[in-house]
This record gives sequence, C-alpha cells and structure tokens, in this order.
Amino acid sequence: MKRLGPLLGLGIVYLFFVLVGPEAFATTRTLETIARQTAIVGTAALGMTMVIVAGGIDLSVGSIVALASVVVALILDGGHGGPFTAVAAAAFAGAFSGLVSGTLITRLRVAPFIVTLGMLLLVRGAAKGLGKEQKVDAPITWLVDLLSSLPPDRRWTLVPPGVWLLALLALATAFVLRYTKLGAHLFAIGSNEETARLCGVAVERVKVIVYTLSGALAGLTGVLQFSRLTVGDPTVAVGLELDVIAAVVIGGGSLTGGEGSILGSMVGALVMAFLRNRSQQMGWPTYVQEILIGVIIVVAVAVDRWRHAQGDGE
Repeated sequence: MKRLGPLLGLGIVYLFFVLVGPEAFATTRTLETIARQTAIVGTAALGMTMVIVAGGIDLSVGSIVALASVVVALILDGGHGGPFTAVAAAAFAGAFSGLVSGTLITRLRVAPFIVTLGMLLLVRGAAKGLGKEQKVDAPITWLVDLLSSLPPDRRWTLVPPGVWLLALLALATAFVLRYTKLGAHLFAIGSNEETARLCGVAVERVKVIVYTLSGALAGLTGVLQFSRLTVGDPTVAVGLELDVIAAVVIGGGSLTGGEGSILGSMVGALVMAFLRNRSQQMGWPTYVQEILIGVIIVVAVAVDRWRHAQGDGE
C-alpha cells in the first residue's frame, strides 16, 4: 500500500476529472500541457525528496527558481555567454544558495525551517536586485524550446525536451538514493541522526551536500521556468515550494525523515499538475485550488502519521 498508494491516488484523480469534466481533458494536447507543468514541480521535487529523506526541509526553492531565471536572462541579454553558459550559471547560483543554507544549518545548528525561511527572503531579494525589480528580456535561443508546445513536425518526440530532461534527472537521482553511499547516508540520517553519527556517517558534510544538490536542481528548474516564460522574472514561483513539498508528501515522503522515493515524488508532481490544470479548465477560482491542495497536504500528512502509529503499535 505504501508503494502503490501514490499511483492509486493519481489514478483516482485522473478518472474523477475525466468523468466530471469536458472531453477536452483527455486529449493529447491537454496531457502534453500537464507534462510541461509537471516538469517544473517535478525537477524541484527531486532535490526536495533528498532533503526530506534526510529529515530536512527547504523553503527557498521558489526563490532560487526566480533567481535562476533572472541569471539566465541576464547572461543571454548581456552577451556574456551562450545558452550552455546561462544554464551552468543558473545551476551554480542555485547550488551556491543551497550551500549557504546547508552551511548555516550545520554550523549554527539552526532548524532547517528557520534557515531556509530566511534564505527564501534573501534569495528573492537578490533576484529582485539583479533584475532591478522588473522582468528581464532575453534574445530567443533554443532554451525557449525546452518547455514550449510541440510543433506538428516534432510531435514524434511525444513531450517537450524539458520533460525528457526531468526523466533523465529522475533516473539519476533515483540511482543516487538507491545504490550509492550518499543515498544510504541520507536515509540513515533521516531515520535517526544520532545513530547515523555513531555509525560513522559524516552528518554535517552529507547535509551540506544534499542542500547544495537541491539548490542546483532548483537552479535547473529556474531554467525550465525561463523556457516557459521566455523572460527572467524575479517575482515568479511564489509559493512553488509548497507545491514541491506537497508532491513529495503525496508521493510517500515523510516530513519526519527517513522515507521517500523519486517515483513517488514524480507521481505526486503529476497529481499536483492534474489538480492545477483541471481546476483552471473548470474555471475554479484560485482560492478553491489553494483550499483543495491544502486539504490534500493535510490528508497526506495525516495518513503518514497514522501509518507510523500503526507501525509503532506493531
């Protein structure tokens, strides 16, 4: 049930919307749109999954996405490099932000919630400062094709390149969690940090690494966000971190640490995209969408706590 629950939930959400909504929901074009929306939440959820598995949290994801989108636009607009340079700079900006968060958490021994909440404001301010509190235009490059709607002559790829990029990153992250020493250490720290320390795990170093990786993935998410908007926007992705955390929790990740999977988080990201897309198609106001997502998060956390209570009882 733990593994099949997220897939079952996705199936229920999809069937519900197919039955109650117009036929347009089940079209190929709509599914492509949902895939494009999933790419942004899903890419950020990869890093968040690792952080939550290690018993942490990162509230600065949305701000890092905004900063990365501005960095991409500034580099392209200023002629300081091509698309590859812009992507590398965005990933570096995100990784540096994550490095600062991880260092503050481990050196100052401050709760991740507090540190990343501060970084949320700090990074958002940096993005607005770099962009001079306005959108940054950039010349058209192949980066805008990452999440653009597929033209007729490229329908054979099924989904835009950004979605395939998410698939590759998901496979790589799943491999790290399942088959590497770093992945084992993340689960050990999330399950019981003191026991992991006694077993020889370099807890502080692992935490810094995982926050840096999460920041880098958020930076790549910023590249996808830039592709979707074709501009660098310091005000974009406000509240994205909530969707990302919700995706991980819906996918079976535990906010107490020690549990989570990439497959589950990807399913959770799909559920979030279905909800957003379908709510918009049906003309539901924004507050209804927020209430619905809030209810889903609470239910997912309640189910997680109930499952842990059952396990402790056994």
